[in-house]
Amino acid sequence: MEKNHEEPILVPEEEVQQLIETLEKTSTSLISTNKLIKYEGFWCAASDESLKNILKFQRHFCARDSDLIVAGHPKTGTNWFKASVFATVNRNKYPKLESPLLKNLPRELVYRLESQIYGQAYPRPHHVDELPSPRLFSTHINYSSLPESISTTGCRILYICRNPLDTLVSLYYFVLTIIKKRKGDEDYEPPSLEDFFEDFYDGKAMHGPYLDHVIEYWKLSLERPEKVFFIKYEDLKKDPENHVRKLAEFVGVPFTMEEEREGVIKEIIELCSIKTLKQLEVNKNGTVNKFLDYKHFFRKGEVGDGIHHFTPDLVERMNKLTQRKLQGTGLSL
Repeated sequence: MEKNHEEPILVPEEEVQQLIETLEKTSTSLISTNKLIKYEGFWCAASDESLKNILKFQRHFCARDSDLIVAGHPKTGTNWFKASVFATVNRNKYPKLESPLLKNLPRELVYRLESQIYGQAYPRPHHVDELPSPRLFSTHINYSSLPESISTTGCRILYICRNPLDTLVSLYYFVLTIIKKRKGDEDYEPPSLEDFFEDFYDGKAMHGPYLDHVIEYWKLSLERPEKVFFIKYEDLKKDPENHVRKLAEFVGVPFTMEEEREGVIKEIIELCSIKTLKQLEVNKNGTVNKFLDYKHFFRKGEVGDGIHHFTPDLVERMNKLTQRKLQGTGLSL
């Protein structure tokens, strides 16, 4: 039974403060004043609001069997993937030229649970219960920290991962854009990408350690393949038609032979491509807040671009770390 969210969802400030005091803290090259805290093995922003949002999500979200949750570490292609899931699930609901994706950023159609649903700036918890099934959500939270109802119901997870170096570079420029706008100082000297490499390598990034995040979902996809659809960004780029077809089968809305003949899969791929999303007027000029524009959610989207930003020694270090972490899992990145 779902909980009634008409009343405000509260987590006592005193409880949050006491919890923060007990948690490990660190700073990074990009986040020197706003420290990170390690909650349940992964780093998050050391602010009352961020931790409070996670706690509200953990304690109050009640999953339905029909729910679909797009998961992934930040900057692994989650916006592109959210668009693909939304378009696939809702392909018979909207005419081709009237898709909400043409006028909305994917994050405004597939709400992020720990911020847009249970965040202070997006007071929408009662709205969750009113959404028709299948409800589409997203999260950056590691699997072991998700609410119990996600694990115990038939709710399905669609997880995307990406090459660590490509993820690192994309994350660096995304966070740097926000910091520069916050500081509003043309003379601001940002930390180097090499400094951020060291942080990321040590696991000190929002929702990191990155490889631990990936491994949790990968192992679950092996143990419960009906529960987790696991895909690599690189594979989706290389063969989008095959993987969108598999995605549709996983969420229970497989493409019919007629749809295949009519090119519906190719239409979805074209609509959701990074090239198309970047060129949409809403994503060129839309604004999330005064520190973040829609266009900042779409950078290059190229596979393998990360190695061009680092020396061969740093590339080798990251490759060795990746191999060591993934050894015995059957996964390669």
